[in-house]
Amino acid sequence: MSTKDTRREFDRIIGRLAAEDPKFAAPRPLSRQMLVALAVVGGLVWAGLSVLMVVWGAAGVVLTCAVVVAFVLAVLRWNRRI
Repeated sequence: MSTKDTRREFDRIIGRLAAEDPKFAAPRPLSRQMLVALAVVGGLVWAGLSVLMVVWGAAGVVLTCAVVVAFVLAVLRWNRRI
């Protein structure tokens, strides 16, 4: 079975499961505590990256851009848009 066939079959299975149980396809909610923890960690990471941009110069800017791109891709994947 090719990768495309496997993916198609997987999508069909997920579609049937979502049709049988709508909770299966519902987004995963985050608790308030988890959101606060993520906000604090995100703020600390952003502050650290800001310092690295000043200290390391261009290398810090490249690292910051890579982290931001990785974060955006993770959020999109979490929301199943990729």
